[in-house]
Amino acid sequence: MKILRVIGVFLLTACFGNGAVIAQQITGVWEGRINKKKVELKIVQKGDSLTGTSYYFESGRNYRRYSIKGYFNSKENTVVWWDDQLIEEKTQGAVFGSVKQGALLSNADFSCPGGDKLWLNGTCAPKEDQSRAGGTVDLQKSGGPYFSDEWDFIIENYTAGANDPYMIDSVNAIAGAEPVENPAGLPENAAPEQTSHAVISPVERPVARNIPATKINVPPAPGPMSIEEKMVSRKKIISTEIPLAGDSIELRFYDNAEIDGDSISLFLNQRLIFEHIRLSDTAYTVKLAVHDLKDDNELIMVAENLGSIPPNTSFMVAIVDNKRYEARLESTEQTSAVIRFLPPGSKTTAPR
Repeated sequence: MKILRVIGVFLLTACFGNGAVIAQQITGVWEGRINKKKVELKIVQKGDSLTGTSYYFESGRNYRRYSIKGYFNSKENTVVWWDDQLIEEKTQGAVFGSVKQGALLSNADFSCPGGDKLWLNGTCAPKEDQSRAGGTVDLQKSGGPYFSDEWDFIIENYTAGANDPYMIDSVNAIAGAEPVENPAGLPENAAPEQTSHAVISPVERPVARNIPATKINVPPAPGPMSIEEKMVSRKKIISTEIPLAGDSIELRFYDNAEIDGDSISLFLNQRLIFEHIRLSDTAYTVKLAVHDLKDDNELIMVAENLGSIPPNTSFMVAIVDNKRYEARLESTEQTSAVIRFLPPGSKTTAPR
């Protein structure tokens, strides 16, 4: 099994090992050109859907910013997103060409033709009239943002817990709010920033500048749901059934595939018994005394986050009276996995 796990991790780290790799890599900052306009695109994945922001710009003082929505097709390695709402428009000292462009819908393939370069290449069209001939999409994943905003924290800490859907929704609520006037605090008669208008390649990056983040006065976003609220609100799906026997039950939980930051909590008969369990290739072991259990018991695995490769999946090994049972458990934002422990002699569907 250890050899198979090592092989699986190797395949997952390859660019086209499977669609899950795209799910891991798509979140981040992308830069280049869309419809010949310089663009910085910040993509954040939540399940199969995408959110974030897009900047069409000529300089730090001449840009148009949209909130974006979209989705990711892991089977086809394709990404679709569109400019959803115009959040901010700055055209100081010059007529900004992309202002006339309007919102776009883009469709791109994810690829890594060699080395560690990641690309989004495809086509775009006006969002309101997709039948019109569109332009091209040429973006490369970059090391960091040119424009600072609310999404930077999520992107920088995505694999360290910031992929929590409630945290993403909270930032979405803030980022989608109407910005205050003159968020950078620039004088009204400030001279436009000097910038070159020479044609650049899709991967040329502007010189980094210290651009203040947009300051927005909005009410605080609702706090994230507690793990108990998540357990109650999500649909329970029975993954396996195991007969009770012997004096104790030993449960071993592993990450089912690539180690991607999956974290779970365990409830026994609706009562929280363990939380903040970080899954890895090393077993997290739980022991339950049989005499403390009822005749019919439910152990519920609730995802605290989805890791960087949704959904949250674990591989469970149960040792009951020297017999081994195995099961693959999956939890999402809508569902939780359930293991039922039944009285001896009960008919079960447990894999052996």
